[in-house]
Amino acid sequence: MARGTAAGCLRSLLAGRTFCPAAALPSRFAYRAGMTSPHSRAWLTGVLVVALAGLSLGFAASALADTSARVGAAPSPALQAALRDYDAQRLGAARRAFERLARAGDAVAQYNLAVMHLRGELPQPDMARAVRLLEQAASAGLVTAQFTLGQLYDGSRLGRPDPARALAWYHRAAEAGSIDAQVEVATAYYLGRGVTADAATAASWYRQAATAGDEAAQYLLASMYEHGLGLTADARLAHYWYEMAGRNGDVAAEAKARVMARQMADEAAKDLADEQTRADRPGSASALAPAPPASSP
Repeated sequence: MARGTAAGCLRSLLAGRTFCPAAALPSRFAYRAGMTSPHSRAWLTGVLVVALAGLSLGFAASALADTSARVGAAPSPALQAALRDYDAQRLGAARRAFERLARAGDAVAQYNLAVMHLRGELPQPDMARAVRLLEQAASAGLVTAQFTLGQLYDGSRLGRPDPARALAWYHRAAEAGSIDAQVEVATAYYLGRGVTADAATAASWYRQAATAGDEAAQYLLASMYEHGLGLTADARLAHYWYEMAGRNGDVAAEAKARVMARQMADEAAKDLADEQTRADRPGSASALAPAPPASSP
């Protein structure tokens, strides 16, 4: 699963940059950890960009899907009409419809009305009301709202960042199956943001996202296996996850998989040669073994 600008920035970092260029950051922050060597860049998360560019009514389709799966309510005709109004830039009509539906407890309407506040698309945008609406939608099980709250508390739009509160919302979304949230939870444990650093727990969450197809998580999991960070070092599994990330479009991972394949082949050949050398030494069991009888003509 591609992760947009954040994934591209993270892959650039892992390929050898020490920071993401400012032009690559949509509207928010890069978390920069201390990188001391090119070797450390191969496995350190370093930068994980989470952009509030995702807070748009473009999420409406996925939000509807989340509602059907998590909240148990199919989109009503009134909600569909409100979304059409928004798409047609009839923002006043969309706002009034979302407000009516939000008061009635429609989680998707609550989410979309919150987004209109966040984007300044209302006459009097209200950040506090946006948060309350998001919390209502999140409490109803809307995973998109849970993830969005994590983003807000992770950044500065609500004031000082609150990594612990951000992690709590990311955790809820991750447990509900959000791949992006699983990556955020993993990275929080990796860097110790809002929680005590725990590489093993980070690896567990990266594995969930990697198994679901997130190439950034696949690369990071491969690096953790390669260097034994939170996991027992395992070159075979490291190669497997680098290869999977490469198949999903990560060029750096594809190159890394080729390098590891050559290294493993060279090591296997060396081990075989060493074993043969030991077997051929005078006094070895194979050297002392009687020669097989000559075959009959």
